[in-house]
Amino acid sequence: MSISILIQAAGGLALFLLAMGMMTDGLKTFAGAGLKRLLERWTDRPLRGVASGALITGVVQSSSAVTVATIGFVNAGMLNLSQAIAVVFGANVGTTVTSWLVALVGSGFKISAMALPILTVGVILRIVGSGGRWASLGEALAGFGLFFLGLELLKDSLGGLAGGFSASVEGGGGDHWAVYLGIGFLITLLTQSSSATLAIVLTAASTGVIGLEAGAAGVIGASLGTTSTAAIAVLNATANARRLALSHILFNLVAGAVALALLPLVLFLAGELTNWLNLEGSPAILLAVFHTLFKLIGIALLLPLIPWLARQLERFFRSAEEDLARPRYLDKTVSATPELAVEALGRELERMQELVTGLVHAALTREGMTEAAGARQIAAIHELYLAVTRFAAKTRTEKLSPEVVEELTVAVRTGRYLAEVAEQVNSIIRLRQSRRSLPEQTVRLLLDRYLDWINRLLTSEAVTDSRVDETGPLYQRLKAAVLHAMVNGQLDEDRGQSMLDDLSALRRLLDQGLKAMAMLNRPVLPRVAPTEED
Repeated sequence: MSISILIQAAGGLALFLLAMGMMTDGLKTFAGAGLKRLLERWTDRPLRGVASGALITGVVQSSSAVTVATIGFVNAGMLNLSQAIAVVFGANVGTTVTSWLVALVGSGFKISAMALPILTVGVILRIVGSGGRWASLGEALAGFGLFFLGLELLKDSLGGLAGGFSASVEGGGGDHWAVYLGIGFLITLLTQSSSATLAIVLTAASTGVIGLEAGAAGVIGASLGTTSTAAIAVLNATANARRLALSHILFNLVAGAVALALLPLVLFLAGELTNWLNLEGSPAILLAVFHTLFKLIGIALLLPLIPWLARQLERFFRSAEEDLARPRYLDKTVSATPELAVEALGRELERMQELVTGLVHAALTREGMTEAAGARQIAAIHELYLAVTRFAAKTRTEKLSPEVVEELTVAVRTGRYLAEVAEQVNSIIRLRQSRRSLPEQTVRLLLDRYLDWINRLLTSEAVTDSRVDETGPLYQRLKAAVLHAMVNGQLDEDRGQSMLDDLSALRRLLDQGLKAMAMLNRPVLPRVAPTEED
């Protein structure tokens, strides 16, 4: 084996990987907004989600980019887990576009002759685009041109190796499919790119280096290799990222296992489909059809199971915030009995109050606490409030007594008060951050006193009217001190206005918190007899 051939093959692979990165980055930037809108609007049903994932992956040539965007949408609440799983399944189908591009070169189609003109146009757009969307399109086109140049190098180098292999095109490596499965897996693991593996395998098959069954095993190995990439990428990621990675792994394991078990049959079907479509029956084309076919088999098997799979995955990788947001006392079996439902709501609201009080106390006392640190807890408390609202709405019988209706109404109102307290917590964090750089000592002292007073009121079990009444004058003195510092030039206008806005939010936080405490301490329906668990 010539060293020059190895260098040429390595250079072709490097050029291919560079081209894939340029294509992906350029197309993501150029068409990013449109692709995001597509994900938002075309994922309401599993089949549409699969189609969206396939289309976007085919355009940007990166299932990883699509998966990352999908995870972001799930974390933001724009997609649920079922919709996201459908997109990830579709992204696996979209990766077959790379096989078809490679097959076009491997089958002798002279598209590579267009590489230099495409590269030229891309570079021109990149230069004149001045960093805008057209520059991104130019980067994508330049990557497209380099893509074909890299494939040509890879094809020529692997063609030089064909004579050194005893295996011939017609299934010569079929007896050793496990070896090629492992090779496909290993190359994907090392390059972190299934596209690179597909380029090597299909080019090797088109030049006669390996046989058809060996190539098919390599294609399956590349798909299995992406599961290791996904697993490594989400080791320290969010719960939703881990769930989607697990769905990606499951898809490829199921599709790969079926394709391996039925390898001769799937290859036969690929050949028949190639003839039916009047495509050239070259090894590269056959393997591209095989790749698409076995991904579609995975879709056919798992698409009906997406809702069930989402429910199962939600049990895994639960974050602390998700556990906080999950109700402990609300259950649909309880909602059938109004008195039990009121009892359950009372307990859940007491738990919610503890979460909110703990968050407020942390914001008031913990040094270095940032808005980002409390964001997930705030979101969890909001989710818990929505669960309380939904539960109260489901507590319906033909005849509800006025007392039960009142208690359900109070429960929803209390939950809303607590959720609003959590939403205003960032005002505490910003005020404490501003306090460190305040030049005016009077403002600092009054702010410290006001924050300490709020902490005492909201964490005390017994709040008297007299103690509450003292907060009004203290707030007014603090507000006047801030205005005085602004007028005297001791506090710039932007910071002063920001402080006044946060003080107003803090006053609302205290008001809503006290209302919630009053609601929770009011007499309610007689409690049911305690169980042994109580």
